[in-house]
Amino acid sequence: MVGAAATSAERAKGRQYENLDSNFIFMPFGVETLGPWGPEALFKELSKRVIESTGDPRAGSYLGQRISLAIQRCNAASILGTVSRCGGFEDVLDFI
Repeated sequence: MVGAAATSAERAKGRQYENLDSNFIFMPFGVETLGPWGPEALFKELSKRVIESTGDPRAGSYLGQRISLAIQRCNAASILGTVSRCGGFEDVLDFI
């Protein structure tokens, strides 16, 4: 099912912080690496508010692009972090 991993991650994170002090507002933010955002991600609301505050109708799209790039950078760091344990970058490419 599309989005199942993001939804599952949000639920798990919600359980982890369910006892957080009521002075805080906690909202889990699940994003699948190659796919959809979790239902609690509130991306549409964030995007709408950025557009309203900047007056730029493209601002919401820019926000999505920035978040997507951050995810891609973290994925690359995760892969490159395993290279020394694999014996070289060539070994990583064999798995792809």
